[in-house]
Amino acid sequence: MRIGEYPPQGAVACDDRPATEGHKAQQRPDEAADPGFAGAEAAALAALGFSKPMIAALGERAFVNGTSLEAELIASGEVDEEAYYGAMARLLRLPLLSEIDAGLVVDAETIDSQLLRPTMLRLAHRNRAPETAIVPSAGRLADLAATFAAMPLLGRDLAITTPSAIRRAVWAAGAVRRGRQASQALFERRPLFSARVVLSGAQGFIAGMVAATMMAALLIATGETLLFLHVLLSLTYLASLMLRLTALAAKIFRPATTSAAQTAPAPLPRYTVMVALYREAPVASQLVASLSRLDWPPALLDIKLVCEEDDSETIQALEALVLGPQFEIVRVPAIGPRTKPKALTYALTAARGEYLAIYDAEDRPHPGQLREAYARFRAGPPELACLQAPLIIANPRQSFISAMFSLEYSALFRGLLPLLATARMPLPLGGTSNHFRTQILHEVGGWDPFNVTEDADLGLRLHRLGYRCDVMTRQTLEDAPVEISVWMAQRARWFKGWAQTWLVLMREPLRLFGELGPAAFATFHLMVGGMLVSALLHPLIFVFLWLGASALLDAPKDDLPLGAVSLFAMDFVNILGSYLIFLGLGVGSMIDHEKRLIGWRWALVPLYWLMISVASWRALIELRTRPFHWNKTPHSPAAKA
Repeated sequence: MRIGEYPPQGAVACDDRPATEGHKAQQRPDEAADPGFAGAEAAALAALGFSKPMIAALGERAFVNGTSLEAELIASGEVDEEAYYGAMARLLRLPLLSEIDAGLVVDAETIDSQLLRPTMLRLAHRNRAPETAIVPSAGRLADLAATFAAMPLLGRDLAITTPSAIRRAVWAAGAVRRGRQASQALFERRPLFSARVVLSGAQGFIAGMVAATMMAALLIATGETLLFLHVLLSLTYLASLMLRLTALAAKIFRPATTSAAQTAPAPLPRYTVMVALYREAPVASQLVASLSRLDWPPALLDIKLVCEEDDSETIQALEALVLGPQFEIVRVPAIGPRTKPKALTYALTAARGEYLAIYDAEDRPHPGQLREAYARFRAGPPELACLQAPLIIANPRQSFISAMFSLEYSALFRGLLPLLATARMPLPLGGTSNHFRTQILHEVGGWDPFNVTEDADLGLRLHRLGYRCDVMTRQTLEDAPVEISVWMAQRARWFKGWAQTWLVLMREPLRLFGELGPAAFATFHLMVGGMLVSALLHPLIFVFLWLGASALLDAPKDDLPLGAVSLFAMDFVNILGSYLIFLGLGVGSMIDHEKRLIGWRWALVPLYWLMISVASWRALIELRTRPFHWNKTPHSPAAKA
């Protein structure tokens, strides 16, 4: 039988360039650069019926991308996976397994390597000898055919299968084990970094002592205690205000230089993109279209759509789209906690890219974002672990809430975070458009499945372990909530996660101080602790203003008490300054088009901040009653312009 007797038909997904094994970027023996291997590939593809012009085009792409002809063929979508490997099976006179029964796979951690580079899988049949399913390579096809022709008995217990079939079987066989590992690994290996225990014994004791002391002080010396709390809150508020004022001054006097023009050199590495999805059927089509526009060779893309296994609606919506070879649907077993970080940690086992990006279901990332991130990683130091892309709200005109959201995101991602990155301070990451070095992500333990604001937690953990985070320029568009109930649930989850993060980092304050240093330690408290206190007690500022004004009005004009005047002035500066700096940082980071979309609604900032206070109190209650519950934010397709 000659190789060319069975030309393939239709389309495939194969992975001829592995990326991470042992959580390090790896290259297989340099087959792609080996003229002999490339020649063997070309001969095999020609014998299988592919034309010379097509093989030449595949060769050009393989040379540029540092891949193989087979990888480029499969990524092109011009052949069907089952037909392609079926042709090889007929050539080798072996059976084809288009699907593998996961019940025949003996689960062990060793089989996880087949998620990175699916090449072979041993199947344990009950009533007959074990069988090995293999994925042959085009470059070795002629050698295999010659070997089996000379020694036919070698193929007696072999079968040909596809890379996708191996991955599906391995995912299913080890689902429970990996699900438990994703939920428990961080707590078991590094309990200090896990939010599974909400309040440590020492923290609970200290909290009880502080509360009891305050109650006693209020009973014994009510006036003096209230004055002390007033001063303490005002100073906390003022310190947080100063941080944002510094960011505003930096924005005005030192405009950020752009690095968006950087381009990534070829050949490029493999890049993994992960999106955690739950009840996201309405935006499935938009998401796949957005990810398909990413400017990165399809042969080097590893896109994982991470779904809960019982979310059949989303899975069916994705399968109906006929995804390209670079896409893979990962089904996460229903093992608690049911959170986004647990789902991402579950899929991290199979991340094949040297670099990894996280997006949300509603995101529309700039097509050049991966290239900018890779160029920045190459130019940066080895400790640069993560890059945060700016998030821009695309629907600020839709409601008062989305307008305020747009101001917040502009102030944070284009104002405050660039300042912190320049000063090499800790960055509380946003929950999407984070780009990581995959190896470092593994080393620090991935995401905490019990923290419902896993992004901020991970950014701070990276910093305390000696790594750096930075910002980039190419943006991601997303839509903000437009309904108060949706916004309130989302914001309460954020505050709950920030509280979890503060409690986790403050389990050993002296150790944290040593790891972060004085400046980063203070920044952490202002960014996380100060924000929580300011949100919870924001309405008290109005109470203090009213009390201060009343005291000044009742006092003699020629003998105003200095203490009352000082406190009133501080409260006035706090409340007015916080609003003005928020607007200055938010509006000042926007382009003119965004400002026009905001319109007059900037005047509703005081109302919005009172709503934030309500959300923070709800978060405090949920931290006690259901700390790991994930308040799901529903999404809809973006409105067409």
